Amino acid sequence: MAPSPAPDFRLSQTAPRDPPRRLVAVGLAASFLLAGFLFTVLLYAGVTGRLFGDAPPDIVASAAIQAGCSLLAFGVLTWAVGLRAARLSPADLRWVPGGGRGFPKGLGFGALPALVIMVLGVLTAGAAWSADGGTATEWFSNLTGLLALLGPAALAEEVIFRGLPLVILARALGRWPAVVGLAILFGAAHLFNPDITVIGLVNIVLAGVFLGLVFYLPGGLWTATGAHLGWNLTLASLAAPVSGLPLPVPGLDYAPGSPLWLTGGAFGPEGGVLASGVLLVAIGMVARILAKETQA
Repeated sequence: MAPSPAPDFRLSQTAPRDPPRRLVAVGLAASFLLAGFLFTVLLYAGVTGRLFGDAPPDIVASAAIQAGCSLLAFGVLTWAVGLRAARLSPADLRWVPGGGRGFPKGLGFGALPALVIMVLGVLTAGAAWSADGGTATEWFSNLTGLLALLGPAALAEEVIFRGLPLVILARALGRWPAVVGLAILFGAAHLFNPDITVIGLVNIVLAGVFLGLVFYLPGGLWTATGAHLGWNLTLASLAAPVSGLPLPVPGLDYAPGSPLWLTGGAFGPEGGVLASGVLLVAIGMVARILAKETQA
């Protein structure tokens, strides 16, 4: 009796398929995520001599090392599970040829809503900035460091949550179930971030939905990575915490204003109701763009 062929996820499909196919897709995605996180933990422990649960001496350096370990671990697994086991091509994974053109567009997709949230904080909650004695030259120099930190982190999280798992699950379950399911896991991955709140956790899930939809815009993974970086870099360059991670910026101190449920407080703008509203609008706008492309 001939062996059963390996599951082929290369076909263009967005509607739910038969139960065996769905189970295979969920199994592959779960294996990818579990193995990747285990591989990341081992790499991180090998590099730092610490586990994730230990209090790092430098939270920013720890985050940078974690991003590098995640990118290596999940990059290798994308090749092993996606290209080899699932027989997907780079184009299937939306590593679109010429997709780098989507990156600057993605930066705009992410930066604009983040900037809107910050402006709304000023107008509605008294958020404000004050000078801390740093110079403009120091601010620009620090911006390079932020790019070096946040760029790999954004790419790593997109490879993890909007790369192979999203492609496999969307083709077996449908796009929306896959986007929402992985967004919930994306939120869970931030559960132990500093100063996390319930609103902040909900907003991280909404951000995951937003980025999952951006992933399907022209440019694929590069556009989603640009949006992720644009969001984080806008907040960080304006001295606001990013998902609870404080990133000191020379020249600026940021006061979020009050009430904290509106502005996010110590977790940063992502922790407030202002971010909830802006993210819902952003999700609706990207969904409309995708709907028009489908009808065209």
